[in-house]
Amino acid sequence: MERAKDNYKILLTEKQIQKRVKRLGKIISDDYRGKEPVIICMLKGAVYFFADLIKHIDIPVMIDFARLSSYRNGTTSGKMELIADITAEIENRDVLIVEDIVDSGKTLSYFIDLLKEKKPASIKICTFLDKKERREVDITADYIGFDIPCGFVIGYGLDYAERYREFPFLAEIIQ
Repeated sequence: MERAKDNYKILLTEKQIQKRVKRLGKIISDDYRGKEPVIICMLKGAVYFFADLIKHIDIPVMIDFARLSSYRNGTTSGKMELIADITAEIENRDVLIVEDIVDSGKTLSYFIDLLKEKKPASIKICTFLDKKERREVDITADYIGFDIPCGFVIGYGLDYAERYREFPFLAEIIQ
């Protein structure tokens, strides 16, 4: 399948992304030094960010995965659904959620409420992208790759109808 270059505009290059991810890995390592956090990747979108981030964390960690959705057939249903829950025991453990993008905050808020039932010692959020101006619930990321304005972005794990996740850069779709 061929892609028309004029359908998107590159916002962040692969080099810019990798430089920031490396820096976040160091910050997280320093913050959790002496601990062994459980780092949870939110599927599917955060998988690229998560894989790169883990390479730059130089402390022992446990990894796990979770998947939630409020989308069906490309549109939001408004109803949150836990598709795949974590399997790690997190009681009295420090938890770091790795997300692709914090937009309205509804998904993370819902997931954090579920995690709190498992009695972790702490819960923090690391997100590749933060769209603060779209926030609908009070949620703040502890580690942020990049703040971005409104607009529909693709690449580096983010998709449009399950396409474009494989781009090593971040782009905005041009209508």
